[in-house]
Amino acid sequence: MSAIFKYPLKIFFSIFVLLIFFSCQKTETKTQNNSEPITSISLSYIGGSAGNYKIIKVTKDSIHAERGNTTNNVHQQKSLTLDPKAWKELTASFDVKSLDKIESSASIQSLDGIDETFQIKTPKKSYIYVNSYNDTIHYGQLQRFKDQLEKVLPKEYQ
Repeated sequence: MSAIFKYPLKIFFSIFVLLIFFSCQKTETKTQNNSEPITSISLSYIGGSAGNYKIIKVTKDSIHAERGNTTNNVHQQKSLTLDPKAWKELTASFDVKSLDKIESSASIQSLDGIDETFQIKTPKKSYIYVNSYNDTIHYGQLQRFKDQLEKVLPKEYQ
């Protein structure tokens, strides 16, 4: 074979290999609604003239609830196990991508009011909201969580 004939074959072969290389695509699997898993959710009600408090912390496998009154030195707590199905139902209330849109309001403890505080933790970020029920546009996912939580929480801690 002559050198003139080999050169076009090398170019053709190189282009062919490059086309094959760039035409291969890597497929990615994406989760539908939450790209970042929630690791824990805390809900607390603290304040009032008598110093009442209720703190509920939910993790993947447990619920820890406390309630009490600082004026009378009353404190009760209870820990419960949580099955995976209940955890999925509780976390399904949240869209992690839209949690940044929820707005907090000012504390009302100084006026003998009770503050509602949510803390939602993911591996990358922690979201904290105080009295966000005033954000009528974005509060829906927090309310759905509270509704689901009532189904698994003992009545004395609701």
